[in-house]
Amino acid sequence: MSHAELEALRERADEINLQILKLINERGRVVQEIGKAKEAQGVYRYDPVRERKMLNQILESNDGPFEQSTIQHIFKEIFKASLELQEDDHSKALLVSRKKKAEDTVVTVNGQPIGDGGQSFIVGPCAVESYEQVAAVAEAAKKQGIKLLRGGAFKPRTSPYDFQGLGLEGLKILKKVADEYGLAVISEIVNPADIETALDYVDVIQIGARNMQNFELLKAAGAVRKPVLLKRGLAATLQEFMNAAEYIISQGNDQIILCERGIRTYEKATRNTLDISAVPILKQETHLPVFVDVTHSTGRKDLLLPTAKAALAVGADGVMAEVHPDPAVALSDSAQQMNIEEFDHWINELRPLVKQKA
Repeated sequence: MSHAELEALRERADEINLQILKLINERGRVVQEIGKAKEAQGVYRYDPVRERKMLNQILESNDGPFEQSTIQHIFKEIFKASLELQEDDHSKALLVSRKKKAEDTVVTVNGQPIGDGGQSFIVGPCAVESYEQVAAVAEAAKKQGIKLLRGGAFKPRTSPYDFQGLGLEGLKILKKVADEYGLAVISEIVNPADIETALDYVDVIQIGARNMQNFELLKAAGAVRKPVLLKRGLAATLQEFMNAAEYIISQGNDQIILCERGIRTYEKATRNTLDISAVPILKQETHLPVFVDVTHSTGRKDLLLPTAKAALAVGADGVMAEVHPDPAVALSDSAQQMNIEEFDHWINELRPLVKQKA
């Protein structure tokens, strides 16, 4: 074969490359329209029966030189890319996305703005155990200028035999203490039926990691006009996390605080693995404020200070941590809660790093 003949074949290959590119992009545009039609009809995007039918038709028409397995692999990659194209279109439409709203959402809790450029703290015991216990933490928090008090009244526990909270009585204790000390209350609700009752006692509804994909609970929280703190699931991707927030905002409630609380990995040195990179990603991808729970992400008191420093440095809107007057006798998570003296040291170390509203 002469050099001229070789160049002619190469030019022909180049022409075919461009034809393939044009056809792939044309197919992509058609697939996008199919995705929009499926969304309008409420139909799930991935259709394995349809994919198998297309593959069979393609393989029956294959006359070589490529093997059937090679052709199947190539077209499965095309199908996969097309599905991702549909999903990208869908994600662009998320109400929590910055593509929908460029400016930051500011969540106001009892006069305290969250997400306005400043950084704040949420502290309190893991579980409400008594009035005296909560009041001691509230007094310490108020002395440090903290306005947001957390406490678990309903506690979803891994073991059914562990302490699961005081329920409504716990909410009443939180409300009483918060009113006395001028604080706002954040507490977890685990049952959609309890949302309406909680409105009388809490200023922020917390949805915990184990309930991040409790879709009925998310919708119930979205149907009321009360701020929601949504924690990331134990092994949830950020896309799943954002979609969980979308369930809330789609019901009309945009007062949502996202909370990174560590995810489950193979690492055993900490209770969970704090995904600190989630903070800037969520800040870039969504318009919602983002907190970091340093207690549940580490499960270690000796790591609460450095991880809180990291959270503030990376741009979190705030940090959540657990404080108990006497952690040794706590009914839940005793090893990871700070006592009052440790809390004072912790907050005093962090205060110079806190960014104030510009």
